[in-house]
Amino acid sequence: MGPQFGEVQLDSQGRLESGNDVCAVVVTYHPDGELPTRLARILPQVKRLIIVDNGSGPAAVEMLRDLADDPRISLVLNLDNLGVARALNIGIERALELGSAWALLFDQDSCADPDLVQTLIRVHAAYPQPDRLAVIGSGFRDPNDSGQASADEDGGEGWDEREQVITSGSLVPLRTHALIGPFREEFFIDYVDADYCFRARAKGYHVICTRRPIMSHAIGAVTWHRWLWMRKWTFNHSADRRYYIARNDTVMLREYGRYAFGLWALKSFRRRLRLCKRIMLYERSKASKVFAVAQGWWDGVRGHMGPRHKH
Repeated sequence: MGPQFGEVQLDSQGRLESGNDVCAVVVTYHPDGELPTRLARILPQVKRLIIVDNGSGPAAVEMLRDLADDPRISLVLNLDNLGVARALNIGIERALELGSAWALLFDQDSCADPDLVQTLIRVHAAYPQPDRLAVIGSGFRDPNDSGQASADEDGGEGWDEREQVITSGSLVPLRTHALIGPFREEFFIDYVDADYCFRARAKGYHVICTRRPIMSHAIGAVTWHRWLWMRKWTFNHSADRRYYIARNDTVMLREYGRYAFGLWALKSFRRRLRLCKRIMLYERSKASKVFAVAQGWWDGVRGHMGPRHKH
């Protein structure tokens, strides 16, 4: 178990002064050969960088060990895939051990802009209640989404209040994190960020996101399709991802949706039907994905959590 937050030294206002206050946490799982290039964009902006690997193969581990020769980089090698939530919690525990007051969380495939940290610092300084911030999210552009609306590149240091933000690019004050609690490990992957943001807001904290995109980050592998006179898109997630999305969304509807008489299950079922229609029309591996969606919905209804058990 990591140290308690009281061991971390902060000023009375919890101010974010510079990148030296920040420790980046990057979760990896069979990363590609471009990972060192992406990490090289993050490292100059922070004091330390922690890599938490979830059971990658020998070649990837060798690459990660080479990266960890840099004294600014710490490496945690999990023997198995423990899930994104557990990996994030391990990374934050290590950041606390290193005396960091802020954690900047990243997926392995996110590519940070050179001014990402400085933009987050300026947004934090400009926010009227900085001590009530739980998460500052990074606006992003999706390089695989050709239909993406033009991002507000001239958004300056503005921000928007959000119900939730994605984990990657999220700046988290660890003093507040200690009050909100760890990421939800039973979710394994998907909706880990949404659950954290919902819990933070329930405790009276705020979640914001930079108006200007300050990193590149792909959500699935978006493709666009013509159906009659309409233009449709789909994420093309794997069957496993479809399972976790269906299950964890169902749980979120039950816990946060305020539906009476079990109508959360019906709401989730209707969402799953629409998703299966999209899969059948536009995606490959249709049968395995539809089965994963059905299994995820049923496990969510029953509260069967943790890693997916393939029957």
